[in-house]
Order: sequence, then structure tokens, then C-alpha cells
Amino acid sequence: MYSPIPWAAMARPPTAVQDEIRQTRPFASRSEEGVVALARTADLMRRSLTRVIEPHGITLQQYNVLRILRGAGSDGLPTLEIASRMVERAPGVTRLLDRLETKALVRRQRGPRDRRQILCWITPAGLGLLEELDGPMQDGARRFMAPLGGPDLPTFIRLLDELRAGAQDPGHPTIPDDEP
Repeated sequence: MYSPIPWAAMARPPTAVQDEIRQTRPFASRSEEGVVALARTADLMRRSLTRVIEPHGITLQQYNVLRILRGAGSDGLPTLEIASRMVERAPGVTRLLDRLETKALVRRQRGPRDRRQILCWITPAGLGLLEELDGPMQDGARRFMAPLGGPDLPTFIRLLDELRAGAQDPGHPTIPDDEP
């Protein structure tokens, strides 16, 4: 009598990420595979966007700080607020600001009410650099995300939102059913 083998019990064919990293054994779980695929994709995106800004003498983290300060407008922001808004959390925000200040892209001064607080603003040179980078960075982002055009991109963004929400709330996620 014919008895089909359940898909979960079968060896899975290699996936794209397995091929890319030349991994010969299957991942222990789909979750592990997802984490590796996400890390690999994030690295490719980071390198792609770095090629756009590197000729301008700044890093992606410095670019992020400049964008945060541009959004803050003339009010500026305290250093700790900048750190909390970073896309990629960096322990050395003060060093990032030191480098940007050396390049005259930001300015800092002590807070008028709390002398322990350092307030930061983007300079006209920083605004000019961002204006120069806006188009090329948008083009780079569009090129990178092009394979997810149409209805896939909003779905992808929603799924990333769910992942981040689960990562920030350790009680939220449950063990997926796909685990072996």
C-alpha cells in the first residue's frame, strides 16, 4: 500500500541562501534559515547603499544621524534622542557626532536648562550634503527593492514590522509550527 512521506520528514532541496553561503546541510529549522536569509539580505542592502554614500566621505550611520537632525529642524535634538532614533543602534553616537562635527556637518552645544545635555543641529553644509544624496539614495533604495514591486512590497514591510514588534516584546512570539 502506498504511504506518502510527509514533506516535513523529507530532506528539503537547497534554498537560495544555502547556495549563496555554500551551506551543504539543511538548516536546523525554517526559523534559522529565515534569520540567516534576513542577515544576508541586510548585508547586501547595506553594502549597496554604502557604495552610494561612500564617495561623499560619510558612513550609513552618519547619514542616518544627518537625516534625523534634518527632521528635527531648528529645535535640534539631544544626543540621547538621536541615539534612540537610529535605524541601526550604535553605542558610539558621541563618536559619530564628533566625526560629523569635524566635517562641519553638525554643531553641538550644551543645553540651556540642563548643562549635562548636549543639543545637536545639522549645519547648512550637512543639509547641502543630504540634498545632494537624496536622489541617489532614493534611486539605490528603489533598485534594491525592485524585485518586490507591486503588492509584494507593502506585504514585505508589514512582515518586517511584525518581526521587529516580536523582537522588542520577548513575550510576544510563539514557536512556529515549522520547527523540526
